[in-house]
Amino acid sequence: MTAALDDLKILDLSNERTGAQVSQFFADFGADVIQVERPGGSELRSAAAWPFWGRGKRAVQLDLKSPDDVAIFLNLAAEADVVIDTFRPGVADRLGIGYEQLKLRNPRLVYVAISAFGADNALSHLPGYEGIVAARTGVHWSLEGMADCAGPCFCAVDYACFASSQLAIQGALAALLEREDSGTGQKVDVAMAKALTIYDIFGIQLRTLAKRFEGGLVQTARIVDNVPTGGISFRLLIALTKDGRWLQFSQSSDRLFRAMMKMFELDWMFDDPEWSTAPNFDEDLQKRIAFWEILLNKVREKTVDEWMELFDRDPNVWGEMFRKDSEVLHHPQMEWNKMVVELLDKDCGLVRQPGTLAHLSATPAKIGQPAPRLGEHDAAVRAEAEGAAGGQVAAVAASSSSTRPALAGMTVVELSSFYAAPYGCTLLGELGARVIKLEELAGDAMRSMLPFPESGGMKCMYGKESVAVDLTKPEGREIALRIIDKADIVLCSFREGSAERLRLDAKTLCARNPNLLYMNAPGYGIDGPYARRPAFAPTIGAAAGLGWRNAGGSIPEGDLSIMEIRNAACRLATAVMGVGNADGLAAVSVGSVMALGLLARKRGGLGQEMFTSMLSSTAHGLSDVAIEYAGKPRPSQVDDDIYGFDALYRLYRARDGEYIFLAIRHDEEWRKMTQLLPQGDILAGDARFADDAARRENDAALIEALTPIFATRDAQDWETLLAAERLGCVVAARGPLEANYCDDDKLGMQMGWMTTVNHPILDEVPRMKPLIDFSRSQTVVSPAGLCGQETEAVLTEFGYSKDTIADLEKKGVIMLG
Repeated sequence: MTAALDDLKILDLSNERTGAQVSQFFADFGADVIQVERPGGSELRSAAAWPFWGRGKRAVQLDLKSPDDVAIFLNLAAEADVVIDTFRPGVADRLGIGYEQLKLRNPRLVYVAISAFGADNALSHLPGYEGIVAARTGVHWSLEGMADCAGPCFCAVDYACFASSQLAIQGALAALLEREDSGTGQKVDVAMAKALTIYDIFGIQLRTLAKRFEGGLVQTARIVDNVPTGGISFRLLIALTKDGRWLQFSQSSDRLFRAMMKMFELDWMFDDPEWSTAPNFDEDLQKRIAFWEILLNKVREKTVDEWMELFDRDPNVWGEMFRKDSEVLHHPQMEWNKMVVELLDKDCGLVRQPGTLAHLSATPAKIGQPAPRLGEHDAAVRAEAEGAAGGQVAAVAASSSSTRPALAGMTVVELSSFYAAPYGCTLLGELGARVIKLEELAGDAMRSMLPFPESGGMKCMYGKESVAVDLTKPEGREIALRIIDKADIVLCSFREGSAERLRLDAKTLCARNPNLLYMNAPGYGIDGPYARRPAFAPTIGAAAGLGWRNAGGSIPEGDLSIMEIRNAACRLATAVMGVGNADGLAAVSVGSVMALGLLARKRGGLGQEMFTSMLSSTAHGLSDVAIEYAGKPRPSQVDDDIYGFDALYRLYRARDGEYIFLAIRHDEEWRKMTQLLPQGDILAGDARFADDAARRENDAALIEALTPIFATRDAQDWETLLAAERLGCVVAARGPLEANYCDDDKLGMQMGWMTTVNHPILDEVPRMKPLIDFSRSQTVVSPAGLCGQETEAVLTEFGYSKDTIADLEKKGVIMLG
């Protein structure tokens, strides 16, 4: 069996995690990836995750300010399929290696550019650093409450980096797929700030509705003054065990919550007039606190092992452990799924790391080669470049000017609910795929997650045709089969055994349709020790380490008082779901894997079964810490105040009480900053800060020196002064995150990222435009519909007569919208 991307050549110009994770995905699936490094090596080599981000690649050192080395790169690019660029917009053009220059030599080239805020706008000059994007979009303020003092808190998880890397993968694969027909490549642009919105499940909808129906619909935070405000926090309880491990419960439905209360021996409360509304005590603060403490004390009665024994007896109750750092690599389900690998690295020895993002049955990944040593491939790659075309490539005219969406003609059938898998279909729909959602008659439960009808699931329904059908009935299954027989992809995220019971599993469907791509995307797995466990965003976030990565430094240990447990539980709740979440990490990964399957099939394969999970996707999102080997550099850790990683990548309070985020990564940037700061000459002359190593050694002293300096001016003044010199400094925008996209005077509206669509109930509603931009292929902006809205039209298309449709409706097999 060949890998999905065999024979493709990728040139990665990036010096950032965003690009490195794109090319690592390509390398895992067989592409020949060449990492282009500056002389002396990429900064990525100093990261603990380099053995993971660099695996399977070759590398070459090139000085792109040298005409000779630029000529070498041009020769390599002339035969490349994909170039990855994470420079600030315009830099590659000035070096003579931008898309417009490269496409003249290689019209089939797909050029992928990832930047902080996109090209040709007022923020294009800002560097593509996670902290800068997070500050400008309101991420840090959205985590207020994770520290003892009021104010923004630094977000340690690289949410924007991972989202943009996956969108870049989808864009590249879609462009390559389109190239198979058109013969022509194109440019793919991804902005990190736009990519961040994959984690906004319904915030924009809820905020705009709250404004429209002021006084009738109120947007309420889950936690206010360190106390949960509603029943969802008790359903998704976070609590400490007797032996000091934190558990994240998953009792999202009433049935599951009642099962937990029975296990806790508290089910008597439902018959007690004082507690009968549990878990909802919305208007009674003291009752909420009292109920919360009852639950917390109950969990503290047993050790984690004792709780696990009880969970094994009742699969309707589940509390996942909050894992730390690389503990996810030892999660029983990760090992069962073979989503963990150990590679012998030439410098680091045996390295335990996340495996491939997905398993493909017919075109599997090829993980085996460790990350390249510095200079290991320099001579060979340079020789290849010199022989590529004698150093000269004649300009060739483009063979196609088609603007057809890249995935036009592809059909995806969705057998899934909620967000973690289905939003992956939404993303493919924006690239032109047709998505038919086979929905239960009552509708996807996500539609009713919020008090206002349809608002909870609207974002996930964009562009989908809803066919409401009872798949448990023979006639309903026949409808599904008739549609799936002509589909390209089926997405299924059912728990273990559900698809088999419906006889809509991969084996059954692929036997009927050999060209079918069957995508399994469960929370944990399709089988194995955790496959039947309920998996929700906070559960998987806890299991993989999201919560601990963000808040771990602020969580006390030892014998805690009930007040300390309460405060820590609130911090963990904010950390695991306050901004990013495992739902978004999983959904964007699902989109990437489905696009991979389409390209593999187009390049000569047949259909196949594909698999990824929420757990493995989240582990990839945390790959900066989810790695183990002897002598591993200590990954960056958040400081005690939760302001940042170090003095030069950190939040600072300005004179007006607002905050700036400072991101100074290089000696050249340090020198430029000290020339602009008051007392900067003193800093520049201080031996403790003479170079990068000295500044790291004296980090606390540098924080102490910079804090009073930044307190001398207003936040906007600092951004104006430093960002004008292309230094990483922006005002930390106030939250919530969604406000910075949909409010009239905020980032999303100013940048033109928002548009409006019509909804059958809510009339005109705002939505983000597609998150990937192509230089040639159009993208698709579609509204969301109601459950069953397209049932009649789709059934008619697939051969059902009007009388048959009426009879099926009468029997309760279908519902017409």
